[in-house]
Amino acid sequence: MCRLLNVLLALLSRFLFAVHGVVTVWRVVAVKEEPLYWLLLTGVALLGVEMAVTLKCTRNAEWKWFSPMVFLYLSTVIPSIWFLELSLLQSKLPVNNSSGPELHLLAHIPITAGIVELDPENWVAGLEQTMLIVLVLGRWLMPKGDMSRDQLSQLLMVYVGLGADILDIFDTFKEPEVKTNRAIVIVGLALFSWALMQFPLVLTQTQSPKGEPPQKSMGGLSCCPGAPLAFASCCSSEVWSLLLTVGLQDGPFLLYRLYLMVQEQVLNQLMIFFTCKNILIVLLELYRIFVVQCEQPLGGSGLGKCADLVLWCRTNRGEEEEVEVEEEAGREECLGEQNLHTDTERSTGIEEDQKGVQV
Repeated sequence: MCRLLNVLLALLSRFLFAVHGVVTVWRVVAVKEEPLYWLLLTGVALLGVEMAVTLKCTRNAEWKWFSPMVFLYLSTVIPSIWFLELSLLQSKLPVNNSSGPELHLLAHIPITAGIVELDPENWVAGLEQTMLIVLVLGRWLMPKGDMSRDQLSQLLMVYVGLGADILDIFDTFKEPEVKTNRAIVIVGLALFSWALMQFPLVLTQTQSPKGEPPQKSMGGLSCCPGAPLAFASCCSSEVWSLLLTVGLQDGPFLLYRLYLMVQEQVLNQLMIFFTCKNILIVLLELYRIFVVQCEQPLGGSGLGKCADLVLWCRTNRGEEEEVEVEEEAGREECLGEQNLHTDTERSTGIEEDQKGVQV
């Protein structure tokens, strides 16, 4: 029953991603008026193959640290957003010119008539906003794998917070100083794509489920299964998660916003608020990393702890080898004593037999 439920959830989440991916690519084809852009659906088309491999090779219908399904969905949506944003930047296409055969076909449907008449800028904004909503819903619907419900809820709340910050990048494109600057728009799109690479990763599960031992890092360092728990978090998933958040989003976004404020003179309430927010978050994340590392009994950096772990393993192995050598020597000594005792008994028996024969 649990297996069947996982299959149904896997189908539903991938169907949600596929629908949004098809709509996004359809909009690109309608704007560009070039059927060749349907090739962008390659990522979504591979979702069926990915689901079959995932269900076949995993125990809980989901991978632990990386989600190929989300990655394939983003491989379709991110290029489509690039094409749509660059089209807005270049020519501000009117609705009449962007209408292809697909638009006329949908215009005959009463429900979609109002959607087709949307301004191109509203189309792009709607697709960008629904993309982040679909990412959260898809992650919620898909099988949770090895995560507990508590970890899944934490992950979803993290996704919502990340999405709100990412969407603000597109608001900067509307500023008079930025909307015609091709270089700044391209850098903003690059940061948007870079930040979305957090979503296929599942490093935000920082605590082990109740009743399970603490998680070790991706690298594992599982050469010593009997190592003390103090070594288990030398490269914990929480530290990796914080470092990735700083490197993939908060750090680059902070530099981008500071550049816009200082160099381009983009000053408004939202820009100042999100810049201060990025500064505060970066400081808190660095402080959290420091606290996590310093709370360990052995102290020192993660590399130092890893070195201590390796030394501990080698020492234990050396002690085990010495014990094995001593045990082997003891066994040989006992065996020698037993053989000597046996030989003595045999010689004594032979002497008694000889005395008996002489008598």
